Amino acid sequence: MRWKEAVAGLTRWSWAADGLLAVALAVAAVAGDLNRSYVELRTDGGDTPPRVPELPELPDLPAPTATGGAPVPRPVPAVEHTLPAAEPWELALVLLTALPLVLRRRFPLAVFWAVTALTAALHLWGDPAPDATTITFTSGLIAAYSAVVHSPHRKAAVASLSLGVVLYPALHLVPEVNPGLIPLLVLLPAGLAAQAVQTWRRRARLLHEQQQEALRRAVAEERARIARELHDVVTHNVSMMTIQAGAARKVLDTAPEQARQAMHAVETAGRTAMSELRHVMGLLTMASDSSPSGPGNELTDPDLAPQPGLDQLTELVDRVRQTGLPVELTVHGTPIQPADGIGLAAYRVVQEALTNAIRHAEGAQVTVAVSHTPDELHVEVTDNGGRTRTGTNDDEGGRGLIGLRERLAVYGGTLQAGHRPSGGYHVRAVIPLPATPPPHGPQHTVRQDT
Repeated sequence: MRWKEAVAGLTRWSWAADGLLAVALAVAAVAGDLNRSYVELRTDGGDTPPRVPELPELPDLPAPTATGGAPVPRPVPAVEHTLPAAEPWELALVLLTALPLVLRRRFPLAVFWAVTALTAALHLWGDPAPDATTITFTSGLIAAYSAVVHSPHRKAAVASLSLGVVLYPALHLVPEVNPGLIPLLVLLPAGLAAQAVQTWRRRARLLHEQQQEALRRAVAEERARIARELHDVVTHNVSMMTIQAGAARKVLDTAPEQARQAMHAVETAGRTAMSELRHVMGLLTMASDSSPSGPGNELTDPDLAPQPGLDQLTELVDRVRQTGLPVELTVHGTPIQPADGIGLAAYRVVQEALTNAIRHAEGAQVTVAVSHTPDELHVEVTDNGGRTRTGTNDDEGGRGLIGLRERLAVYGGTLQAGHRPSGGYHVRAVIPLPATPPPHGPQHTVRQDT
């Protein structure tokens, strides 16, 4: 799981719990530092007289008897220490050693070093009471745990904890521990380490699941892109082949020469379709097929013709004219060579619009207008409806236009399509162009009539 996502997923209860923990430790640390007297048990056998309160010495009992009696040992002498009153700055420093824990999940490493630095400053320049030392050490343990569990920087977290293990004893930041608590202090870090390992494993599992989900989305998007490309390639050429084959069949007996020309157009459209299909299939298989191309493996040959662009619109229009559809191509402005993807998108817009005109508007007059501006590329295809305008100017309920909109959206472009009030259909695409130096030379207009 990513750290930003984990932080964004924290609930208000999590923030409230961290705030309450920080405030509770801060109050406990200040209260412990205000208690400036403590009792020290002397076990070194020294002759230093104990301070008030003085514990009375009890006489030794008789030696062991037959009944198993044993002498009672003398009690350990105790000394009460009284520290000077805490200064205001020291109490403020004690308070600050716990307050950073409010952000222990958001900035775990920074909180760990803040708590460590404040604790070190307190012990180097101040004279905290033993109770306050215990609380500040507890705050350091919590900060260390947070750094291990919540920090996305694993190496930095491990290095910080390793350095903290050295600094705390060296600077005398560790309180005196009752021997009876040693097993707890040994088991507690082990439990925290096990919890950290479990947390890391859970994060690794969630990260793997997110990667798999991202992979599935990428595959779905790639399938949609392939479907759009195949639709644009196949539909146009197959429609032209169908029209030409039907025309050849009708005039085969009466006008063999026209039938021959129509079949030649069918052959040309078929070759064009195969060439573009090879290109699409080559793009799909080049990355995954590492074997060298050879005979019988033409579809995966990486040496493929470039994808069509604006410079091939004239050839496209000429092929459509061979079907008998009158087409006029007009180019306004200074022609520029946009990026390959933008040029291909504009080409597909014209190709799809002409394909629909062939299929749905027999006998229509079609106009293709391409306008070049410094910032945008405009492509517009209109027809007057002809004699048999039917349907929505698109196959399969609008799949082609949907694919065009998705293709243009990649480059920030828009597509408008619909029936004209005076009859016919229009398709208009606007594609923004990347910032490029202004072209040199005068603007001109190219017009190709039927």
